[in-house]
This record gives sequence, C-alpha cells and structure tokens, in this order.
Amino acid sequence: MKRFTIVSTIFLLITFSLFSQAVNENTYKIGRTLGLIDAWYVDTTDMDKLTEKTIVEMLRTLDPHSVYISAKDVKEMNEPLLGNFEGIGIQFNLLRDTIIVIDPIGGGPSEKVGVLAGDRIIEIDSEKVAGVGISTNGVRSRLLGMKGTKVNIRIFRPGIRDILDFTIVRDKIPINSLDAAYMLDSQTGYVKLNKFAATTAEEFTSAVDSLMQNNLKNLIIDLRSNGGGYMVAATDMADMFFPDKKLLVFIRGRRNPRQDYFSNGKGSLSNTKIAVLTDEGSASASEILAGALQDWDRGIVIGRRTFGKGLVQNGFYLTDGSMIRLTIARYYTPTGRLIQSPYDEGYEKYMENFYKRYTDGELVTADSIHFPDSLRFKTLVNGRTVYGGGGIMPDVFVPADTSDYSDYYRSLVRRGIINSFALEYSDKNRKKLAADYRTFNDFKNRFSFSQDEVSSLISKAEKEGVKYDEKQFGISGKAILNVTKALIASNLWKTNEYFMILNEDDIVIEKARQIINNKSEYDRILGY
Repeated sequence: MKRFTIVSTIFLLITFSLFSQAVNENTYKIGRTLGLIDAWYVDTTDMDKLTEKTIVEMLRTLDPHSVYISAKDVKEMNEPLLGNFEGIGIQFNLLRDTIIVIDPIGGGPSEKVGVLAGDRIIEIDSEKVAGVGISTNGVRSRLLGMKGTKVNIRIFRPGIRDILDFTIVRDKIPINSLDAAYMLDSQTGYVKLNKFAATTAEEFTSAVDSLMQNNLKNLIIDLRSNGGGYMVAATDMADMFFPDKKLLVFIRGRRNPRQDYFSNGKGSLSNTKIAVLTDEGSASASEILAGALQDWDRGIVIGRRTFGKGLVQNGFYLTDGSMIRLTIARYYTPTGRLIQSPYDEGYEKYMENFYKRYTDGELVTADSIHFPDSLRFKTLVNGRTVYGGGGIMPDVFVPADTSDYSDYYRSLVRRGIINSFALEYSDKNRKKLAADYRTFNDFKNRFSFSQDEVSSLISKAEKEGVKYDEKQFGISGKAILNVTKALIASNLWKTNEYFMILNEDDIVIEKARQIINNKSEYDRILGY
C-alpha cells in the first residue's frame, strides 16, 4: 500500500510537471510573438489592443460564453444585476468589432421595442459602429443618456434579410429582478422575474410573503425572456418549493469535481402548486429552476422551449485588472440532463441554430421540435419522459400568439412610437389622470383612449414615417392601445402595474391559471 502511494505520488508529480511544461512553452510562444512584433514589426502597433484581441480570439474558439472583459469595463459588467442607470437597457459584447446584444434587460426600453439577443447593432444615430474599431466605452457613451431622450439604432438580425430600424426612448433601467407580483384570482398569485440577481431570493421571498396574506395557494412564476444570472439565486429560490432535501442541480468540469446543490428542506412553499412559464429567451439560471421543478415532478412548465445554456462561468482577474469569464463547468438538472445547445461549429452557427426557431415553425407548433432518443430521461418521482440538449421542453406547449400582429404594429414598436407617445401623454396629462383615477384599479377598469387620442397616435406615427393602414390597425388596434395604456400605467405607477394591464390578454398566463386551478388536470400533467 505504501509502495502504491509512492508510485501514485510520483505519477502525479510527473503529470503536473508535464502539464506545467506545456503551459510554460505555450506561454513563452505567445509572449515571444508579442515581443517580436513590438521590437521588429514594420509599423508602430498598439500592444495593449493587440494583446486584448489575441485573448478575445482565443476565447472565441472555446465556447459562446467565455469572454474577455477589459479593466475599464470590469466595474460596469454587473450593472444589469446590481446597478441603476439610464439608457436603452441591453447587455452587449464586442465580437470581431461587432456590437452583439447578449440580452435585452427585462422591462427595459430595448426589450419593449423588440430588440433580441443576438442582434448586431450596425449604426447608432446614423453613425456607423460596425467594423470601425469602436470600444465598449464608445458604445456605452452613445447608448446611455438621460431618461426620455431618443436613440436611433440600425440592427442586422441573422436570418432576416432586411436591416431593422429601431427608435428607443431611454429610460431608467431597473435594478430589481422582480418586475411584478400580484394576485390573478382569489388563490392564484403571479410573479415575474427578469433576471437572477444578488437580491432575487430576497425580492421573491418578500413578494411571496405579501401574496400569502391574500390566501395564496397557487403560484405562477413567469421566467419568459429571463436570461438568467447567478446560479445561487436560482437554487435559493428552488429551496422554497421542497419540504425535504432534494438535489437541485450539479456542476462538473474537467478541473472541477462534481458539486451538488441541495434544497435545505425548509420550503415555505412546499404545499403550493407551481407553474413556471418559459420561452426561447429563458436561459441559464431560469433553466436551473425550471429543470429542478420539472425533474422532481414538483411543478409544471408551460410555454415554449428554453434557450439551452448549460455552461458555468467563473471570473479570473488578470494583472491589469481586466477579467476573463471562463467556462469552467457544465451544469446538470437533477435527472442528469445537460440542456446546453450544441456549439461545436462556432458562435455564428450557435446563434443561427437559435434563430431557426423563428423560421422553422417551432414557435407555433411543438411538432417541429425533435429530440434524439439518446437524450431521453425520466423524471425522478413519476417517471415522465423529459429530454436534455437544446433547452427544456415545457410540459404544456403554448404557441406564440400572432393573432394581433401586423407590419403596422411592428413598425410602431420598432420605431419607439408607442413608447414615446405614452411618455408624452403621461407627462402632458399627469395631473388630470391623477384627478380622474385615484387608484390604479380605477385606471385599469375605466381608462380608455378617446377617438381624438387614437388619431393623435396615428398622426404621430405618420409624421415619423409610419403610414396608417386601416386594415392592419383593425387587426392590431386593440393590442396597440392596450400596450400604450400599460406604458402609461408604468409611467404613473410602477412596472408591476404595467404587467397587470399587459397580462390581461396573455394566453400563456391564462392557460397556466386554468390548469393550476384544476387539481385533476394539474395532477394528470405531473403524472400523479
């Protein structure tokens, strides 16, 4: 036994020595190359810029989520999770001199006009910003600004032939991860989260405590367009749904032994029926929470297939204060599912495959979604079939509702006309609205636009280049006015009231409410 220990130790030392030698040789080669360029290259070079570009290109070949963050940007990288600022509300990254939208911040101005993850910003206020060497600070200085001011951006969206024009009205970007929390009916509560931040569990607990005072028995958690955030925020939330110790998620990497994350067995919502709403914008920590509830047959997932991000990043500081966010592990749901979408063909193909969901019919029919049998798993209580790879498939599929969509509606949204009209209307009529509607419920139940006000909206659109189309307004008019009313409510009250109006015609919420209030149907879906 002693001889075996000695041999094992020698083997480990040799292996470590060979590994160190290989790293040192490659490190020397990179350093030597940069040194030769600095000493002998025919033209003067910016060595800082060249070094950063080398790092960015190296990381780009690894996976879609390993990124380099310069020293000047490190402090600002967590603003969407921790800060409070005024701007258009996007998380972005620079990839090969192109501004790529990583995630439109939930409830922010960009999300409201329809900017999507993966969009490329090519112009800002008629200034070309693609392929010109713009810096992160350069992007921020152009997109940040005072609330109420406008910025015009042009976007290239993979898979779409035409360049898209958006007019975005800057606004205060909320630091809260919880957008809304209210009762849908006498026993069903609704909570919407836009991200998983450091304060999410605390915000969620506070919201639930308030709902409990209103006889909460069922809870709908809306994770649509929630791009994730901190993994621990998702596990802290999941704690609340289990009365005993349950595996919630585990992570594992080449240099990271398996780490298991369990519920603490003190779940205050252990007897509450749960429905989680998801779509193609639900990613990362959202998928951790949805996956844990689905794998343990603890709650139903309703909506559309999630994004499929199963990679864990850790931040490593470099000597100048810059940082590399490096993928160090994969995470797995309790059944052992890895839900990461394939990325072996590179970032462009990775995002192209995602956008195919919009063109291949996945958003309107579940029949277009196919999972290989090799990725089939069984849930841990009732043995229902679930799948890994490429996101989490909901238990109940609800197609995207396009019944009120029209080109006219899309143009109004993209150009920010609805947003700016609502802001102008609120500012102009604030005192009158406060006098006419003493409470939000009064506003929600009684407020409607006069014909003159509708004409003013149409006229504003005409002046800004969107020609009125009577037929298309007949299709989309109700939705246009409902969104406008919701935006006015958010200007007069808060984001919570915005969603209380917007959600009134939401077919996914209504489907979830019907199921969660029908015990036999709820149990049938979960396999009981």
